[in-house]
Amino acid sequence: MKLKKQNPLQLKNLFGCLSLIVLFTLFSCIVGCSHHEKAKNIFHYNEQSGIATLDPAFAKNQSIMWAVHQLYNTLVQTDNNLNLVPSLAKSWDISDDNLTFTFHLRNDVFFHDNNAFPDGKGRKMTAYDVEYSFKRIMDPATASSGAWIFNGRVDTVQPFRAVDDTTFQLKLIKPFHPILGVMSMQYCSVIPHEVVEKYGKDFRRHPCGTGPFELVAWEEDQAMIMKKNPGYFEKDSTGERLPYLNGIKITFLQNKATEFLEFQQKRLEFVNEIDPSFKDEILTKAGKLRKDWMGKIMLITHQALTIEYLGFLCDSSLAIVKNSPLKDVKIRKAINYGFNRKKMMLYIRNSIGTAATSGFVPAAFPSFDSSAVNGYHYDVPRALELLKEAGYPNGVGLPSFKLLTVPLYADFASYIANELLQIGIKIDVEVVQKSLLLEQTAKSEALFFRGSWIADYPDAENFLSVFYSKNPAPPNYTRYHNPKFDKLYEAALSEKNDSIRYKLYQQADQLVMNDAPVVPLWYDMLIWLVQPYVKNFVPNGLNLLELRRVKLDE
Repeated sequence: MKLKKQNPLQLKNLFGCLSLIVLFTLFSCIVGCSHHEKAKNIFHYNEQSGIATLDPAFAKNQSIMWAVHQLYNTLVQTDNNLNLVPSLAKSWDISDDNLTFTFHLRNDVFFHDNNAFPDGKGRKMTAYDVEYSFKRIMDPATASSGAWIFNGRVDTVQPFRAVDDTTFQLKLIKPFHPILGVMSMQYCSVIPHEVVEKYGKDFRRHPCGTGPFELVAWEEDQAMIMKKNPGYFEKDSTGERLPYLNGIKITFLQNKATEFLEFQQKRLEFVNEIDPSFKDEILTKAGKLRKDWMGKIMLITHQALTIEYLGFLCDSSLAIVKNSPLKDVKIRKAINYGFNRKKMMLYIRNSIGTAATSGFVPAAFPSFDSSAVNGYHYDVPRALELLKEAGYPNGVGLPSFKLLTVPLYADFASYIANELLQIGIKIDVEVVQKSLLLEQTAKSEALFFRGSWIADYPDAENFLSVFYSKNPAPPNYTRYHNPKFDKLYEAALSEKNDSIRYKLYQQADQLVMNDAPVVPLWYDMLIWLVQPYVKNFVPNGLNLLELRRVKLDE
């Protein structure tokens, strides 16, 4: 019989399907349960942007962080209220000079089984693994995107030291209390040197951690499957070993509409964020589920450690600043007062998020206090008064300003421009690609631009660093410089007492609001669509996917 010739694309699709069949069959065998039980105990979610690597040293975006968080642990972790709590470290001490942090580790934690270990059996994790993991982040040969978390902060001679198997020390150059929050980042996941040495650059596809799940298979652009780590060290309050799930399946559908269809058909347990094209179908303007969806799905929202804002370049030594009226703080304040944030949130965002009428530090932080930091609200008379004081009554004689934004936020820029036009401030909205906007702001070439800041770790310092004059762009895209702010910021870094540190943060934030290098727009909100049978699925301000305690009761 003559075989029909296959074209390369058909063969590629054929092999892709065969790979997935093998992958899923393997998974079924590993979890060792019936089809019905498997359906109950496997958590499915989609990662639209794909997953580039499973190497924690490159956990620079959400898709990687979510996956890495399932496979690895860090010394400390954040709870649902953003408090720092023990993980691999049981406890820690801080020296009197605030320079040496000593972590006391658990002695019952084991790495996943891996062929790099003798007999393939995962060995016990020790402080020497922590030392190795942190040194690897700073090693130029690794080229980790997370090197910045230690650069300029840790001791240049001996920053990391394993005192013994269960004692690890980190030494700083100067006090930096937020280093504990840094320790909770996925960059700081603990890894075994044997596995890295065995796989080299291919470690990205052969992860080995101590986490609640371990990798089974990964067919790039198709699916990733993880299974429960039967020897995971954490237990619940009754003594039952976590996690409850048998495993996780991640798909990589690029189309949000297709993703939502999969969710409707209960092939996904949840959807992260609602695509703007169908948000009005699901949500009311008040941000609630429409009646048609009630009882069918759950809407979960949570304040996020994110702020959306507009920024002004403030370095008056630059020609584009020196020759612009935007160098006048009164003009910048007039823009802040001149549009209605709450109306913008209602009509464009379906009330997803909170109008930023306080400071730059988002509302989700423990240090947030709207009574302590006064920002900007909608006040046309005050805006007109400021324009008049600046020499431009009703905007007469004031040149137009170009506002750079990205396509996703074009609607918001247009809304703000239309509102400001009513008081005589003319804004020309220019929509550019994100890469170009980042390039121009990094080079201090954008006078007026749209910006966003997402927390790297749960400390308000991470947001205030955006205005520290000794920081380059990024993060100081506005090139803001105020010696009083710098003094408050530096004092907060060495302050152990939370209450005192929070007051310093608030005072620094208020100075920023007074000088108006930015226009805070809104404090963002996490929004999840979740199947009704998903239990214990709790969001947090860092939008970190936490699956250790999740149960599926379908």
